[in-house]
Amino acid sequence: MYGLIGMMTATPGDRDALAAILLEGTGDMAGCLSYLVANDATDPDALWITEVWDTASSHQASLALPAVQAAIAKGRPLIRAFSNRVETVPLGGTGLTSGAS
Repeated sequence: MYGLIGMMTATPGDRDALAAILLEGTGDMAGCLSYLVANDATDPDALWITEVWDTASSHQASLALPAVQAAIAKGRPLIRAFSNRVETVPLGGTGLTSGAS
């Protein structure tokens, strides 16, 4: 499996709108086992995105999907910064039954 965890900071006051855009563009992504968008508990403009994919290739391929491209175009003006990006190798856990090794 392949995982990504990262923080995205919205322009001031746009966190909820950015979260909605991220969530609407992620419905049908082949190989995506989990895609979570969460508000940061201390920064009113920050979001955490946690992704689990069957492979890194599936993640890369998702970036070319029309719905993902539309979400990127719509969300880009609301993004102030990206930070804390880490790649992981998920082992499994609650909610991850497909592809767990």
